[in-house]
Amino acid sequence: MKQLDKESFNSYIENTARSVIKDYRLIEPGEKIVVGLSGGKDSVLTLYILSKFMDDFDFEMVAISIDEGISGYRCEGIKTARKIARDLGVELVEKSFKDEFGFLLDDISDFYKSSCIPCGVFRRTLLNKTAYQLGADKLATGHNMDDEIQSFLMSFARADFRRFIKFGPKLDKIHPKLVPRIKPLWKIPEKDVGIWAILNGIDVHFAECPYSHTSLRAKMKDHLNRLEGKRPGTKIAILESFDKTFKFDKIVVELGECELCGEPSSLRICKACEMVEDIKNRIVIPE
Repeated sequence: MKQLDKESFNSYIENTARSVIKDYRLIEPGEKIVVGLSGGKDSVLTLYILSKFMDDFDFEMVAISIDEGISGYRCEGIKTARKIARDLGVELVEKSFKDEFGFLLDDISDFYKSSCIPCGVFRRTLLNKTAYQLGADKLATGHNMDDEIQSFLMSFARADFRRFIKFGPKLDKIHPKLVPRIKPLWKIPEKDVGIWAILNGIDVHFAECPYSHTSLRAKMKDHLNRLEGKRPGTKIAILESFDKTFKFDKIVVELGECELCGEPSSLRICKACEMVEDIKNRIVIPE
């Protein structure tokens, strides 16, 4: 097997991210970008890339780490996030499910068919709330090409077309308190993110979440990897096919604010508050 040239590979990674940022105007001069930093390879690469581009694109940056409360797993990711942020000179703000909602993900894992369901709802809520409080103009996430394709196909399979507005490298601002998300790694395959981390000796948290095997995403990921192995190029073809839909008008979603927490919501009571009330009726949280 031909040995990878580190300099060439790094240039490919940086140029791909740079082209996405420029082509889709992910960042405007003077903006404040908040990065969701889990300590995993994708979020770490996102922080590295953006820290390198700060002068070129003229923006400031802060990172946020969320501790969901997953025993034996999240603590290692948080340690990595702290080290990476410190090494790059980026301020890190830490939040947790326990402090915000009153429970750990481990406390409620048996209540759902997949723990990824409440985790996703609470993570998105807490990331957005914190980013808004920090005065962020954009919230950068580590979603790579594989993540995007998986999400697109899962929504397509469920005929959940309203979720299509969440796809693409940049989301529009549809509510004053909903911070638009950007995805600098949108055209970078997951395997290339892993190669980048190993090739550069970057200390990232490679372990998979112990709850991930219960999700539909895990099954979709395995299916797509097998398909890509048999027919190389399938993933990028799917992404390019989806990219063409940007030429059509996106579905307009009217957002108000949750009556309980005040966060942006299309419902009277947001999904996070609905889940919290249900959980409080089902569990006794130890003091």
